[in-house]
Amino acid sequence: MFEATTILAYKGKNASVIGGDGQVTFGNTVLKGKATKIRKIGKDESVLAGFAGSTADAFNLFDMFEKCLDNAKGELLKAVVEFSKEWRKDKYLRKLEAMMIVIDRKHIFLLSGTGDVVEPDDGKIVAIGSGGNYALSAARALDKFGNLNEEELVKESLKIAAEICIYTNENIKTYAIWDEK
Repeated sequence: MFEATTILAYKGKNASVIGGDGQVTFGNTVLKGKATKIRKIGKDESVLAGFAGSTADAFNLFDMFEKCLDNAKGELLKAVVEFSKEWRKDKYLRKLEAMMIVIDRKHIFLLSGTGDVVEPDDGKIVAIGSGGNYALSAARALDKFGNLNEEELVKESLKIAAEICIYTNENIKTYAIWDEK
C-alpha cells in the first residue's frame, strides 16, 4: 500500500473525470498540502492521468506514457500496452512502488511497474493510493445510490476518503473530459 496519495477516476455517462488529493507525505510528516498529482496529456489533452508514488518518479512515468500515447497516435489501448512493456523492461522503473491511472472517454486503466494493465470489471471506477479503497467504495455507493454528476461524484468520494485516511487531505483537484452537448 502506498502511503502517498489518493487518486480516483470515474468514467460516467457524460464525462470522464480524474481527481486527486493534494497531500505529500514523507514518513509521518506532511511536506506539502496542495500538490497536483493528476494531468491532462496527449496533444489534444483527451487523456487524463494520475499517479501514486514518489514525485520524481511521477514526472518520469508521465513523460514516458505521453511518448507512448504520441506513438500510438492518441489510441489509449495501444499506448497502455506499449507503456506497460516499457515500464516493465526498465531495470530501475520496474522496481518502483508506483501506480498510474489513465482514462479517456472510451477506456479506464490501472497501470503498474509489474506489468499490470487492469481495466475494472465495471469499466467505470478505479482508485489507487493510500485512500484508494475508501474513495473507490464511496464512488461505487454514490454511483449506485446518488444523483451527482461525474465531477461531483469524484470530489465527494475523495472528501470521504480524506475523512478516513490520514495520508489523504481535502485539497482536491479534478480534471474532466465532458461530452459535447
